Amino acid sequence: MKCKVIGGVNSEESDYSKHKHITAPVDAANLNTRISIHNKYSVNKQGFGNWIASYYQITEGMKILELGCGTGEMWKNNISLLNKCSEVVLTDLSEGMVETARNNIGNLDNVTYQVVDIQDIPFEANSFDIVIANMMLFLVPNMKKGLSEVKRVLKKEGRFYCATFGEHGIVQYIAHLLKPYGVEERVNKNFTLQNGKQILAQYFSSVEMKEYVDSLEVTNIEDMLDYIYTLPSVTSISNIKRDIIKKVLEQNMVDGILKVPKEYGMFICR
Repeated sequence: MKCKVIGGVNSEESDYSKHKHITAPVDAANLNTRISIHNKYSVNKQGFGNWIASYYQITEGMKILELGCGTGEMWKNNISLLNKCSEVVLTDLSEGMVETARNNIGNLDNVTYQVVDIQDIPFEANSFDIVIANMMLFLVPNMKKGLSEVKRVLKKEGRFYCATFGEHGIVQYIAHLLKPYGVEERVNKNFTLQNGKQILAQYFSSVEMKEYVDSLEVTNIEDMLDYIYTLPSVTSISNIKRDIIKKVLEQNMVDGILKVPKEYGMFICR
């Protein structure tokens, strides 16, 4: 049998098909910039993607659907999980992301790539043993419709994995530092670690939250500056000169390190 998996790990600052309320378009370059800051400076060296994958209960012959696969980066280190499956479908609303994921993962016999909207999943009911939707539910315009579709295509004994961010993480920290310059955070709080369980409990009888303990310790401020300018969820950033932001960040370094809080986690639903 072949296993089909759809999806991947995006960041808390990604958009949903470049909605007009998002100021910085999400393309592979922006997403890679955001991923790289985590890879380079995270205190928890396991990595968020690997941590998420460690909770996936994938057994031989399963069918898996991932919604919002992004660049597919997390699967590069977890190909063995894909190989267990009979069918794996990796999907994203962005055609560009789907192609990037295909390039990163490759053409495996049991993996297919497809453009899919979570609000209208083109598969029959009770089709998948596992459905994954990481770092994207907060962007879905009609959450009720999206989660209803997930429940529809998930088998009765299947699992739904959905990672998200909390309301006290990187963006809030940056916005606080730059508040004197008129910066405010505009993070989409439609689905966070704080309210996600209540939302999911309307569709699933069992909802368990796992918290990923981590932070950033940044030693090269230029890297952090590149990251900050990709953020769509902080206002007025583009109006502030790079040198000013750099000075603010440097003033908050201790022994050459800028410590930045992170708040991420995942819900496991049945």
